Amino acid sequence: MKLIYQIFSTVKTESPVLYYVVLAHLLLGALTFVALLIDSRTLLGVNVWLKPFKFCVSGAIYIITLGYFMTLYPYSKIKKALFGHLVAWTLLVELLIIIFQGARGVQSHYNMNTAINGLLFAAMGILIGINVVIMLIFLIDTIRLKMKTERSIQIAILFGWVILIVGSWIGGQMISQMSHTVGMASHGEGLPLVNWSTVAGDLRVAHFFGLHGLQIIPLLAFWLHKKTFVSNKNQVILISSIAIFYASFIGYIFHQAKQGLPFLSI
Repeated sequence: MKLIYQIFSTVKTESPVLYYVVLAHLLLGALTFVALLIDSRTLLGVNVWLKPFKFCVSGAIYIITLGYFMTLYPYSKIKKALFGHLVAWTLLVELLIIIFQGARGVQSHYNMNTAINGLLFAAMGILIGINVVIMLIFLIDTIRLKMKTERSIQIAILFGWVILIVGSWIGGQMISQMSHTVGMASHGEGLPLVNWSTVAGDLRVAHFFGLHGLQIIPLLAFWLHKKTFVSNKNQVILISSIAIFYASFIGYIFHQAKQGLPFLSI
């Protein structure tokens, strides 16, 4: 809890726009969770509010992570403000589109049935495209700049950006085939909460683990750094090894999904 408080406090001070957009995501997450409990409408076999709720949570996690990491880069106030506003408003608008479509009881993704649905889906693609460009800039700057942190943590953040971009590319694969499933038209039965298909290949699994590499790998690096018995050199070796293993795992489950095989079959 102390670490979470420190992260939120730092982001609030350094990038208020990101901080308040995270709070907006959490508030909307609470509202969509209540809606999920009281609204019984379903779409493709799941409650219409499940996807908006999941995007509220995942968006908040990504934005607060980026906000905190951005303080570690030797950026000017202008550059920080530019990135902060671009990320905050593009992701908030995307989330509002998803909530709007959920409230209407229609798909937010892969929906080209009407002009308005097609325009909203295209707008979401543009908004995400802007964020992918920002991710690439952070990746390049992580390589070329000396960040205000230990070497092992900078390497972990570098791996995090690489894995995140791969996860975003997997999202692009879903868009290119206008579906997240492989092997059948609809994903059929799904795992609780995440709704990953248990009867067909589902690209959302690799997409999920890819997107959250930005949290998982650096968190391990922060934890290792606090273990004083692990030398700096060994921290770098351990983090690099874990990151490569994690990336290989994502590659495996992506390949599995492309063969039409479910991540878990229950």
